[in-house]
Amino acid sequence: MHYEVKHPCIQDKLAEVREVGTTHQKFRRLVTEITMLLSFKALENLSLEDIVIETPITKANCKRICEEIVVVPILRAGIGMLDGVLSLVPSARVGFLGMFRNEETAEPESYYENIPEKYLNGMHLIIDPMLATGGSTIAAIDALKEKNIKKIIVICIVTCPEGLKAVAAKHPGVKIYTASIDSHLNDDNYIVPGLGDAGDRLYGTY
Repeated sequence: MHYEVKHPCIQDKLAEVREVGTTHQKFRRLVTEITMLLSFKALENLSLEDIVIETPITKANCKRICEEIVVVPILRAGIGMLDGVLSLVPSARVGFLGMFRNEETAEPESYYENIPEKYLNGMHLIIDPMLATGGSTIAAIDALKEKNIKKIIVICIVTCPEGLKAVAAKHPGVKIYTASIDSHLNDDNYIVPGLGDAGDRLYGTY
C-alpha cells in the first residue's frame, strides 16, 4: 500500500528539487528537508509507552517511543536521505544495503549488506530517493525479510505507477510513503517528469 503525502511544504520543496538549475548543494538540502517531512508522516504509528518525568514545576505524565528504529539507505543515493530521518529520530540505528544493476539481466544485485543484527524486531525504514522499476526496493525488502524482519516501511521522494505496482505485487503489506506519484517510466526507465539521476544530483557527479 502506498501514500502520496501532499503537504504544502513538501510540494513546495518538491518543485525546487525537480528544477534542472538547482545546485547539488541546494538539492542535497531539499532532499534532507523533504525526507524529514515524509518521515514525520511515515512514523506516526510508532508504539509509545507511558513515562513520568519531572518538570521545573511538578511531575508530568508523558509518552516516549518504545521501539527501535533502523534506517536502511540503499547505496548510494539513499545516503542523501539519511540526515532527514536522523534529524527527526536521532536515536535511530543505521544499516546499509548496496546494490548495482546487472547489465545482462537488468536485475539488481547486492554488493554490500550491513543490517544491525540486535534490532531485527525494530521498525526498519528503507530510504531511496527514486522508486522507478521497483527492482531495488523489492530486493531491499527481500533482504530484510530473509532476516525475519517484519516491520518495514519504504520512504522515497518520487515514484511512478509501474514501480508501485511491482512492489505491491511482491510485498503487498509494505507501506510506501512518497512525495509524488509521477506519470510513468520512459524507455530508459527514468521517472517522468521525475528529477533526473538523484545520486548524481546529490553528489555533483553529473
